[in-house]
Amino acid sequence: MKDKLRDFDDEKLLALLKTGDHLAYAVIYDRYKTLLYRHAIRILNNQEQVNDTIQDLFLSLWRDRDKLNIELKLSSYLYAAIRNRLLDHIARNKFQSDYIDSIQEYIQSAVPVTEQQVRLNELKNLIEKEVEALPPKMRTIFRLSRNEELSHREIAVQLNVSDHTVKKQINNAIKILKPKISLLLAIIPLI
Repeated sequence: MKDKLRDFDDEKLLALLKTGDHLAYAVIYDRYKTLLYRHAIRILNNQEQVNDTIQDLFLSLWRDRDKLNIELKLSSYLYAAIRNRLLDHIARNKFQSDYIDSIQEYIQSAVPVTEQQVRLNELKNLIEKEVEALPPKMRTIFRLSRNEELSHREIAVQLNVSDHTVKKQINNAIKILKPKISLLLAIIPLI
């Protein structure tokens, strides 16, 4: 039966997927997993993260099959979805990467370790106070993203909210925290 479905075009497979047809889902997966991988690896050269993101995309495709409203071709939808997920991942990690870079610069500086540690602890405490001052829902979502390193989708499932809500809350938190952290870094230089 699966071999017969391989000859179906994407529109027919998508219609079958919406009815819960596992074989149609398997054919779509087989048809696009390698193509999506090749596309995604050019965006983010991290095999593990690319594979996780592709699995997450197909999981959400199955889970949300009855709500799918794909106006483009299925291939266009999948390419855009994987690109957007990877860009979200890159943006989420940019904040962490900037923080790690500043810590690495800090470690390489000539200031004695004890003084550096005092400054770093003071900065961490001040940043934690700023995070604590966020609205409760935003704070929870931000901590799950940054401390637990959960994806937007994982947070959305855990908190029973949409991916869009998670993304919006994280972006709002960063908009609130970024100027405050920049100010803190100016007040408490790590070097």
